Amino acid sequence: MSFIPCLQRPYRHDRIMEGLNITDEMLSSNSVTRQLTDQISLAKAFVVIAKESNNLQFAWELSAQIRNSQALLSNAATRRTPLTVGESETAVRDMALLLYQAQQLHYDSATMIMRLKAKIQALEEQMSAVSEKSSKYGQIAAEEVPKSLYCLGVRLTTEWFGNPNLQTKLRERKQLEAKLKDNSVHHFCVFSDNILASSVVVNSTALNSKNPDKVVFHLVTDEINYAAMKAWFAMNSFRGVTVEVLKFEDFKWLNASYVPVLKQLQDSETQSYYFSGHNDDGRTPIKFRNPKYLSMLNHLRFYIPEVFPALKKVVFLDDDVVVQKDLSGLFSIDLNGNVNGAVETCMETFHRYHKYLNYSHPLIRAHFDPDACGWAFGMNVFDLVEWRKRNVTGIYHYWQERNVDRTLWKLGTLPPGLLTFYGLTEALDPSWHVLGLGYTNVDSQLIEKGAVLHFNGNSKPWLKIGIEKYKPLWEKYVDYSHPLLQHCNFH
Repeated sequence: MSFIPCLQRPYRHDRIMEGLNITDEMLSSNSVTRQLTDQISLAKAFVVIAKESNNLQFAWELSAQIRNSQALLSNAATRRTPLTVGESETAVRDMALLLYQAQQLHYDSATMIMRLKAKIQALEEQMSAVSEKSSKYGQIAAEEVPKSLYCLGVRLTTEWFGNPNLQTKLRERKQLEAKLKDNSVHHFCVFSDNILASSVVVNSTALNSKNPDKVVFHLVTDEINYAAMKAWFAMNSFRGVTVEVLKFEDFKWLNASYVPVLKQLQDSETQSYYFSGHNDDGRTPIKFRNPKYLSMLNHLRFYIPEVFPALKKVVFLDDDVVVQKDLSGLFSIDLNGNVNGAVETCMETFHRYHKYLNYSHPLIRAHFDPDACGWAFGMNVFDLVEWRKRNVTGIYHYWQERNVDRTLWKLGTLPPGLLTFYGLTEALDPSWHVLGLGYTNVDSQLIEKGAVLHFNGNSKPWLKIGIEKYKPLWEKYVDYSHPLLQHCNFH
């Protein structure tokens, strides 16, 4: 039995070299392979034009010859040797005859380019129309209040006014009123009209907190949902977490003479833009015309020091988040003299300032770097002492008053937030706040490490259009066995 040394097996090296020879062959001006490849590319374009001209027989002949030429190229690649003139002569000649015939049918380059351009334009128009419809239907679905949520609100309101025990429970809990102003505990605020979403925020924070008795939640809602919200948090406990429920209509300072958004709501042009239903000739996407962007619950984040005058530091949470880690560490983060602690979102260029603001406006150009890094609302640490010292709410008012005509920005509270907290934001570790679960795919490792998961986007987890694979992350903090949830068909 003879021994064969490894040096006699140059298989891998030889194959690589042969592959390189084929590449050289393709680049050669005399290459048969290159000639066939060019013919195939041109023939594919002629197939499209022949089909559009309803010349199906000619389109079929071209397609058959394309397959024949592709088979020759495939065989040459498999055996790792270039095509010879002899074996490809027939295929090249037959394809040349068909291409000549295409020219006789006026399938020349100029005609082909014009037809392809027209086809591309028609497809782009179709895609634009479909995209617009999809956006409209998605926006409508996102804004629709599910029947189950409406049912829950009605039942809870009935419970509140019909069950004296609930009001007694709430009065008993008011004995903890000193805790609501105690700066040695951890204060969180949520501004929402969604009872179940707010409950998930509180419940997930409580279940993942190392010291839930040191957690205080301040929930601010509106007049319509006030009784229902009070009833829910009176009849349910959350591992000793203190919950305060307020309504913004009780804030006497919140009036049109002080708040630009309320003043703008009195303007007839603003009312027409958001509430008339006119389509603006399609110039403005439907998502920009959502009245929620003028909701005080949405803009209340710019008035946190006024809402909680006794507090020094709070963590602001949106109602579409889930907490899956202990958040006490947020309160010991040094913001280095800044007002806002937030996770930056500029890992990609479209999350920089130029994405959100109108840089054709001289005010924006003069004051803000277009490549400045964007950040996210939804989980923010606010130093209220610095906020008051810097008069941050006054900065917000300045920019909001200059955007009455919506020329500085169009959408939501993030653009005015970027202006208001410009130079006043401290970047937090990205694991504190993981975004995108309401509109895109998110890396599973990021989700696993994330302290706060944010379902930003239209696909909220309580809606039918929620992304199915992410719903369990939210639903595990909902007690579907609760009698009221069963009665209202939550499942």
